[in-house]
Amino acid sequence: MASSYHRGQFPSPLFSPSRRSPITVTSYFPLPPFRNAPFHRRNRFLACAADTLLAGAHKEKWRGGLKGLVSGDLKSWLFREGLPPCKVVLQERHSHDGKYRPIHYVAASEDLQAGDVAFSVPNSLIVTLERVLGDETVAELLTTNKLSELACLALYLMYEKKQGKKSFWYPFIQELDRQRGRGQLAVESPLLWSEDQLTYLDGSPTRAEVLGREEGIKREYNELDTVWFMAGSLFKQYPFDIPTEAFPYEIFKQAFVAVQSCVVHLQNVSLARRFALVPLGPPLLSYKSNCKAMLKVDQDFVQLVVDRPYKAGEAIVVWCGPQPNSRLLLNYGFVDEDNPYDRLVIEASLNTEDPQYQEKRLVAQRNGRLSAQVFHVYVGREKEAISDMLPYLRLGYVSDRSEMQSVISSQGPICHVSPCMERAVLDQLLGYFQARLASYPTTLSEDEAIVADCQLNPKKRVAARLVSLEKKMLNSCTRATIELIEQLPDHTVSPCPAPFAPLLK
Repeated sequence: MASSYHRGQFPSPLFSPSRRSPITVTSYFPLPPFRNAPFHRRNRFLACAADTLLAGAHKEKWRGGLKGLVSGDLKSWLFREGLPPCKVVLQERHSHDGKYRPIHYVAASEDLQAGDVAFSVPNSLIVTLERVLGDETVAELLTTNKLSELACLALYLMYEKKQGKKSFWYPFIQELDRQRGRGQLAVESPLLWSEDQLTYLDGSPTRAEVLGREEGIKREYNELDTVWFMAGSLFKQYPFDIPTEAFPYEIFKQAFVAVQSCVVHLQNVSLARRFALVPLGPPLLSYKSNCKAMLKVDQDFVQLVVDRPYKAGEAIVVWCGPQPNSRLLLNYGFVDEDNPYDRLVIEASLNTEDPQYQEKRLVAQRNGRLSAQVFHVYVGREKEAISDMLPYLRLGYVSDRSEMQSVISSQGPICHVSPCMERAVLDQLLGYFQARLASYPTTLSEDEAIVADCQLNPKKRVAARLVSLEKKMLNSCTRATIELIEQLPDHTVSPCPAPFAPLLK
């Protein structure tokens, strides 16, 4: 799907205001309490903090005092509004396409050791639903029944952008616009890819996930007016139309994806504060799956304590949670080849046409399984996953009533079958893995060649990286299944017929 932000040289599309409602200078949201504090209190950190965060020519401006402040600059804004001293600097990473501005990222401004506090952002500079809606009850009601936290945060920032420079959040929104939802590889989420670009994901279940997520965003868009009416005390003072009239769907989707790429899931806080937008957080921070550092709440701040040593100038990384690569690409536009949480999803279901379906369903439930069961095959643990699946698949192959009675009366998940029945189960698994591999239009060697070619479109390269990792897991599953077949006592046994074999997808 084509996006509107390709029209200008350096556009800011992600929270673009609708042309139907002119930008005004009216601002409803109360400014943070510290903005009314005496000037010297609000700026007591500037002298020691400015040189730390600002790099290059900007540093000279800071040495000259407050005269060098640039009104729309994120770094200037953070210090002006009370960011404590920190040990990070913002640097630039150039885009592959010269018409797009470089993205910023957070790097160490000095050598750091594990346990050092890289930065602490005060709550007054963090966007949460509690802050947006001003009422924790309303926030929980909205997100429980109609809308996700992401949709509410995106809507709030879109209305704030309509305020232009009068919005307190203007510098932060400008930074999000600059990033354009691009992650650490400078690649946008596939939610913003064109139809032609989505073909890079052919054969991968991720393509269906993209389409499903887009349907979900569309449903949320259709519910946006609910926020307007349920939180009228908040939005009624915006001099703009109701959401679905003020913002076209494409603009909302771009804003949703931008918020999705930078929202932080905070722990040990109320529901209305659990999803937060943190300046200096993602996407300025890079994600890493094997990292332990997380943004955490510490009294009135959200801070980052690093988990490893850094040299000055190194990009700082944080943990992105136990997410598979398909989710990392969908949410943040990157794939992590060292991701220990990467996985394949296999859904097996008992055949509903089986005369013994109800008995098998009860046996499955007794062993903690469902009639339609999802199995996760984690990278490096393919053999373990197949062993976990086999009892369930064997259950589906049982056809003799006396055998079924024996299974019902037995305890535990093990369902003993004959060698020929075991061969039938393993043959089904092997055929399933081979069919999934055959569904990709490219080979693994072709994918690896695409990943290695730095001159190619980064979207194509990141998609090739994803599908190559999927294929490697499928190849491991195939090898593990073949090994089990080779261990059967008699290779000459013909597979047993299984008219009601379980279904795999």
